[in-house]
Amino acid sequence: MPKRKSFLLRLDPQVYDDLRVWADDDLRSLNAQIEFLLRDALKKRGRSRKKAAKKSRHEDEG
Repeated sequence: MPKRKSFLLRLDPQVYDDLRVWADDDLRSLNAQIEFLLRDALKKRGRSRKKAAKKSRHEDEG
């Protein structure tokens, strides 16, 4: 499993509280919720390199 990167994130207190409530509603940790939202945003904007890597593998097979 690849090593996970860590970094400090400064948030407005209200944004933090809103994310915490949302994470609790979805039964996720705050960290998992933020990662979920970031991955979703990357995917929706076509910026996810993971998606591009999967496409490349399928093109190589076909």
